[in-house]
Amino acid sequence: MTQTRIAVIGGSGIYDIDGLEEAQWTEVETPWGKPSDAILTGTLDGVAMAFLPRHGRGHVHSPSSVPYRANIDALKRLGVTDVISVSATGSFREEMAPGDFVIVDQFIDRTFAREKSFFGAGCVAHVSVAHPTCPRLSAACLRAAQDAGITVHDGGTYLAMEGPQFSTLAESKMYRESWGCDVIGMTNMPEAKLAREAELCYASVAMVTDYDSWHPDHGEVDITEIVATLKGNADKGRALVGRLPALLGAERAPCPHGCDR
Repeated sequence: MTQTRIAVIGGSGIYDIDGLEEAQWTEVETPWGKPSDAILTGTLDGVAMAFLPRHGRGHVHSPSSVPYRANIDALKRLGVTDVISVSATGSFREEMAPGDFVIVDQFIDRTFAREKSFFGAGCVAHVSVAHPTCPRLSAACLRAAQDAGITVHDGGTYLAMEGPQFSTLAESKMYRESWGCDVIGMTNMPEAKLAREAELCYASVAMVTDYDSWHPDHGEVDITEIVATLKGNADKGRALVGRLPALLGAERAPCPHGCDR
């Protein structure tokens, strides 16, 4: 089997890669159980790629039940070196409007009901996640978004909440005003930490769907507006992904930022 180079973990609204050639769904076994779904593999512009639907086809996994360890392990077994996460988020910043993308560079992890490490009893390790995303890979995602005509923000802190409920007003104001967070979602943790443990380069593309509850107009948003934004974001997300092979290439040298060691 040809080793897969780049993997996309898709969130709400993105369930495949446009233009993927020789596409096939591949089952991967891991010591951590089954991943969220079979993994779609193929080539795009001559680059071996993979797509993993984070919630499974049909959206069968809640954020808390996503098998994060199995997902990252399965990608590692396929030979993946670069992982791009694409996910829906709420915004804490007026300037990060619905329909905008944010290239996340930091996280605050508020999840509590998930297995967060490959290490444990009998095999203990403490891995630094001070810099949880790869600057090289994030820069490629930024360029791809710009080339696709997407309004994109370079850098931002992602508040990872457990869910499935959304924030209270008090929580939303705290995350925004006291903690300095920029976007909020439910799926990038422990995904980013596990990618770091697995020595994979990781980048996070946050697709803003709406403002979190801090915003005075939060309760006035019509569901049809949110659905339209989700669909538009999914289209833009696929356009971004389609530009990555040309920017990243078929082979990767050792990561200059040390993500792979």
